[in-house]
Amino acid sequence: MRRQSISFTEPNDEWLKRQIDNKEYSSKSELVNDLIRQARNQQQQIDLIRLKLDRAEKSGFTTDSKSEILKQSKKLLNG
Repeated sequence: MRRQSISFTEPNDEWLKRQIDNKEYSSKSELVNDLIRQARNQQQQIDLIRLKLDRAEKSGFTTDSKSEILKQSKKLLNG
C-alpha cells in the first residue's frame, strides 16, 4: 500500500476521530480508504446513469402517452 501524508481541516479531523472512537473504523487510513471506495462506486453509478441517459436521448422521442409508457415499462419489468 502506498503511504501518503494529508492534512484535514479541524472539523473533518474531529469527525474522523469520532468515527474511530465509535469503533466504526480502526484507523483514519481505513476510514479514508472506505470513503474513497464509496466515492468511486458512486461515480461508477453516475457514469452508468449518464450512459443510459445518453442512449435514451439518442434513441429519439415518443408520441406514446404517459399511460402507454407506464404500461410498457411495467411489461418490461414483469417480463
